[in-house]
Amino acid sequence: MKVKMSNVKPYQDYVKDQLFICKKSKVEFIPPNNFTKIGIALNVKDGIAPLNGLRHPIEGDTNGWYIWAGEDFSYSEDFFVPLHVEHLETWCPEIIKFLGLPPGWRFLKDENYEDVWYDASLLMI
Repeated sequence: MKVKMSNVKPYQDYVKDQLFICKKSKVEFIPPNNFTKIGIALNVKDGIAPLNGLRHPIEGDTNGWYIWAGEDFSYSEDFFVPLHVEHLETWCPEIIKFLGLPPGWRFLKDENYEDVWYDASLLMI
């Protein structure tokens, strides 16, 4: 799915949505810095559903988020590419609202369904 720049709101405008999801889930709000990187699969740009995300612990200039589309996940070294959070507005703005969830959390989203849940295995090294 391609997003026209005129339809894109500034990243800061998503904070209210991020806070709402964290409050609803009763978790601490830990948003990523705009200049940190996520790992994102190229298939996210293809409009494939569902959209999936998981957050590992924050490390270096990465914020722990890995995002992919579809049912299939790959362990291939080139499945995820680095992307600064600030560029998600043009890649996949509908997932930005989940990015305030802390490490150890996951989300799943398609056109008619959204879910977030805790997965302790994401915090194990």
